[in-house]
Amino acid sequence: MTEATKIDSTVLWGVKNIARAIGKPPRGVYHLLETGRLPARKIGRQWIATKEALDRFFADQVGGQ
Repeated sequence: MTEATKIDSTVLWGVKNIARAIGKPPRGVYHLLETGRLPARKIGRQWIATKEALDRFFADQVGGQ
């Protein structure tokens, strides 16, 4: 596999995987995704996010309080 075809292991595919990564129930995560409150995008019918983007998002939330 070439470098261009590798998929970064930090990409989280699907609401369940995103929810597991942030320790929240899938139903609540789905709501946050649909309302644009989490840094993710939808490809077709599948939500994807990166671990780094989620980490940055939550670090900014904690730092801004």
